Amino acid sequence: MNRRRYWKNRIPFLLTNLVCMAALTVFLLVCGNSISAVLLILVVWAVVLLTGLFLTYWKRKRQMQKLLDIAGQLSECYLISEVMELPEQAEDQVYYQLLKMAGKSMLEQIGEVRRERLEYKEYIEQWIHEIKTPITAMKLLCENHRTVWTKELLQELEKTNRFTEQALYYARSEHTEKDYSVREMSLSQVVHQAIADNKYLLLQSGVRLEVEEMEDTVYSDEKWVRFILNQLIANAVKYRSGQPVLRISARRQQDQVVLVVEDNGIGISPADLPRVFEKGFTGQNGRMVQQSTGIGLYLCKRLCNKLDIGITAESSGQGTAIFLAFHINCLIHEVQG
Repeated sequence: MNRRRYWKNRIPFLLTNLVCMAALTVFLLVCGNSISAVLLILVVWAVVLLTGLFLTYWKRKRQMQKLLDIAGQLSECYLISEVMELPEQAEDQVYYQLLKMAGKSMLEQIGEVRRERLEYKEYIEQWIHEIKTPITAMKLLCENHRTVWTKELLQELEKTNRFTEQALYYARSEHTEKDYSVREMSLSQVVHQAIADNKYLLLQSGVRLEVEEMEDTVYSDEKWVRFILNQLIANAVKYRSGQPVLRISARRQQDQVVLVVEDNGIGISPADLPRVFEKGFTGQNGRMVQQSTGIGLYLCKRLCNKLDIGITAESSGQGTAIFLAFHINCLIHEVQG
């Protein structure tokens, strides 16, 4: 509570007391009382008045500070009226009722927003599952009737499928714990599955693949890791150079297995590198490539955080390397050994 404002608000009360003291002084002097007696009365009055004001200030300050401390500990400050005590003063009780009404209204609004979000999320997921059926059917038709234009169509279908997957994983990324299953998985297997998901894109773009032998196994969700790799491969193709090369390798690093996805593309500028995982950030390269949305790497970072996978990016001006660090569970490996 601001001390200066408190005393400023008490000025009318103090002026009223000063007028009363002056009137009492005149009255007592007219009645023949001595000046010393009048001064004693005025001093006692002033001491009682100031003591009362200081005690009131101290008590109110403690009450307000207690409320601020309680509000600071709440994750939802609009629930303050649910945990605070009923005030003693009639004016404070009015404010208390106003807080209760505001909190109730806020809870109702939040409940309505959450219901709308849930309905929208369920609709998006349902729509994505429905749209996958015609995409798969078109893929089969194109693969059964190979021509020049069907190859181009297959590449576009891969893009469409990747965008629908991106939308699905974005909708689910808020509650990944409901949709993942952590198991032992082979890095080599999940890498080759991701490459197969993007085979037409890689072929049409003329990307040369260099995949090292990987014998490491890690514990994670294969489906989510595969989605992350799909995003990294798509980015490598999107920002490719004249003779694109994509290298995928793995190495042991202390208590981690690090999967490296590296390309020789146009790279990332040093100014943009710290922000590449931010939502909607496209940077200098995104202005050159119109299809950039700034969602792919953001989703990768968000999913990696959920799965406890470290993700970092490095670029020296030409080419980009993304590192996925999987923690090794030493206890499980010792038991298996």
